[in-house]
Amino acid sequence: MLEYKVVEVSTVSEDILEGVLNEWTVKGWRYDGMQFAMRESSRRPSMAFVLFTRETEHGGVA
Repeated sequence: MLEYKVVEVSTVSEDILEGVLNEWTVKGWRYDGMQFAMRESSRRPSMAFVLFTRETEHGGVA
């Protein structure tokens, strides 16, 4: 079964995103994508959601 993990990042910077990617991939999660939340008044994202997946043997959470 495929399991999903979403990590919310409220401070979007290269170092923080690198840390999140390294932290969760070493735990066996596979990077699946990243979504950014933007503010109208800024060109920089105000938040990021980093998506991971992994295969599990169990049937998931009940």
